[in-house]
Amino acid sequence: MAGRHGEDAMSQQPDVERYDPLRIEPPIARRWHDERTYSLGDPAQAVAAADKPFYALTMFPYPSGDLHMGHAEIFTIHDALVRHLRMTGHTVLNPIGWDAFGLPAENAARNRGADPRKWTYANIAEQRSTIQRLGYSFDWDKVLHTCDDEYYRWTQWLFLELLDAGLAYRREAAVNWCPGCETVLANEQVVDGACERCGSEVSREPRTQWFFRITQYADELLDGLDDIDWPERVKNAQRAWIGRSEGAEVVFPTADGRDEVTVFTTRPDTLYGATYFVFAPEHPLLAERMGDDPDFRAYLEEVARKSELERMAGETARDKQGYRLAFDMRNPVTGEDIPAYAADYVLMEYGTGAIMAVPAHDQRDFDFAREHDLPVRVVVQPADGEALDGDTLTEAHAGEGVTVNSGPYDGRDWRETKEAITADLAERGAAEATVNLRLRDWLISRQRSWGAPIPVIHCPDCGEVGVPVDDLPVRLPDDLDFQVQGSPLAAHPTFASDVACPACGDDAATRDVDTMDTFVDSSWYFLRFLSPQDDQRAWPSEAAGRWLPVDQYTGGVEHAVLHLLYARFVVKAMRDRGHVDADEPFDALLNQGQVIMDGASMSKSKGNLVVPGEVYEQFGADTLRGTMLFASAPEDDIDWADVSPTGMHKWLSRVWRLSLEQVAAEEAGTATADARDHESLRRETARAVIGASADYEARKYNTAIAKLMTLTNEVLDATRDGAYGPVSREALETLLLLLAPVAPFITEELYRRLGHATSIHEEAWPTADESLLVTEEVDLVVQVNGKVRGRVAVPTGADQETAEAAARADDNVASHLEGVEVVKVVLVPDKLVNFVVKG
Repeated sequence: MAGRHGEDAMSQQPDVERYDPLRIEPPIARRWHDERTYSLGDPAQAVAAADKPFYALTMFPYPSGDLHMGHAEIFTIHDALVRHLRMTGHTVLNPIGWDAFGLPAENAARNRGADPRKWTYANIAEQRSTIQRLGYSFDWDKVLHTCDDEYYRWTQWLFLELLDAGLAYRREAAVNWCPGCETVLANEQVVDGACERCGSEVSREPRTQWFFRITQYADELLDGLDDIDWPERVKNAQRAWIGRSEGAEVVFPTADGRDEVTVFTTRPDTLYGATYFVFAPEHPLLAERMGDDPDFRAYLEEVARKSELERMAGETARDKQGYRLAFDMRNPVTGEDIPAYAADYVLMEYGTGAIMAVPAHDQRDFDFAREHDLPVRVVVQPADGEALDGDTLTEAHAGEGVTVNSGPYDGRDWRETKEAITADLAERGAAEATVNLRLRDWLISRQRSWGAPIPVIHCPDCGEVGVPVDDLPVRLPDDLDFQVQGSPLAAHPTFASDVACPACGDDAATRDVDTMDTFVDSSWYFLRFLSPQDDQRAWPSEAAGRWLPVDQYTGGVEHAVLHLLYARFVVKAMRDRGHVDADEPFDALLNQGQVIMDGASMSKSKGNLVVPGEVYEQFGADTLRGTMLFASAPEDDIDWADVSPTGMHKWLSRVWRLSLEQVAAEEAGTATADARDHESLRRETARAVIGASADYEARKYNTAIAKLMTLTNEVLDATRDGAYGPVSREALETLLLLLAPVAPFITEELYRRLGHATSIHEEAWPTADESLLVTEEVDLVVQVNGKVRGRVAVPTGADQETAEAAARADDNVASHLEGVEVVKVVLVPDKLVNFVVKG
């Protein structure tokens, strides 16, 4: 017991066992899991009986190994929220699952000969064990794995719903094709023009692919961002991705008058500055006009070796590839013939696949013009009066200003010119005001095999036919050969051919051999949690009507666009199909920061990796959880080099010792009627309840913990010399209740040691007696001509006469009032009294 209250107090304190989380935590964790302590039962029945239903969801993990520190952070934040919600009377739906399809498992199968199923489920088992050990209070009756056939059966049903609604369709699209692996690669899998897996040179090739028509919901996806409680940076990221821009479609004829090409521009006011024209190399007009040119074909092959990401990077790079075409275009406002180029920084998938180039007012065009010695014509002068000269410009002026060098439009504000030129060209049939979107339809086809098969049959007579719902799921074969080149599904001897057309019975029909993008799996999993074992429907519509939207969604900002946007699209599409009432999937979103080390992301290659096991195997799960929450606000990064699990462990050890000393004093009959300074301790307890409760509501767990540390010190001071009693018990029990969402194991154990049969996590959140914070007396500052001359105690709310009398009675104040005339006495109630004097 050395050092607890000093040497003189040591003999007065009972000897208690030390805090040993590695002994107390595992049995509690097993009990919570095995007894399904946090199981909600049937969500439909639970929500019908709930006064305050709350759907709390964390982004489910991918099973690529055991949990990393990022997982520990997100789950710890989420669990503190959930445990607090339960204690404040909410009925909480808190499920857990795994986003289990994907390329890492398929790569493990290819590279190590592992069965992707065994690899995936082994990793899930490892993560599940760690989640249980760390005490996260998930409902273990609400578990799903997206690779289970009973899950992807309903992913396939979702596809068929979208197909029936005209929201799923098939068309040709350019993709990154690896001839070595014989598969399509994501942009991120192309490194320096080569496949990251086999090193083969990757080319852009047209392939027939499945798409979801997300663009049909573009306006609603954009407008709906105003109605959800998400971080502004996430909403802005989605706004930018959707990219709604108002402008005009303008028709440029070829100089020879044979063809016309439409471009979209947000700045038709700059048309007089369009000095050249650029096509995407894949533009169909170029195939028609330049297809016989061997140099152009060689250029096309060179461009095809670049990924879309590499080509888009060229939007700001100076080394843009351009090919001068054998024809010119005509500027529709100046009548000038302008040179036409093909350039890799223009993509066929964006806009119309062609652009008018205005180098004075677009940096990308400016860089290209300087590289190719093309004219730069200023048509918008800055409003500040600075004169720009196209010959001497060092960068484009892309801002606002006054129109110049534009014939009849000179001198107008650029906005006025924009409207006027559009209207004038529209009268000639050469332009139309329109809205353009950056958003493109969602390409969901994947030529891989560890994913949900697309439930479509291709019939020579009937075309594309959806698999009947009663025949779902279309299962992945158990005997896929992941060592074959290309898609194992396509190479399987019977998967594609062992089928007849469900419409006409033709046995010449074949199955689609593509699988779905794994973002499809995660676009609706929050709905499946409402009935994860239901084999009759994907989710119960009536329960979805009560539980959706998810009240709080927690996860990383890296999913700001794709996952979150796709989930929003699916909910809106399912609403229009009559399956849900909600307009949005997630009402509130919390993005946690990263866990880093010495300012850098953690990784094995950097040698700075810390895994959760290293912490909880030494200090316990509560210490890991508390350290995470105390380190920073949830949105901020945590630099593990700056935090102290040792300090958190010491504090929890102090809470442990104080609680057991209280128990020992009561058992020994040495507990006093009142703790020392009991009124002060009661006040500090009430203050902690009010402060910590506000912090929990605001998700400020770090400042809540700081208040609990302060309360711990107050108990320590009040119980020195063994002065334990009813007030110290009340303070300790309150401390444990306030600490329970942060450190569930130690609080569960100590609450039991204090004699309670009920789990602390089933107790109500404490409330404060606010009357304790109303003091009978206040210290009043006394000033003479604004200078502090004393402090006096007066009753709370003392009037002018009482305050003045008390102030005059102070010896120092009286000496400063002697021999002077008091002109005025100013009272600020319960704060200060100021004597204004002269003489």
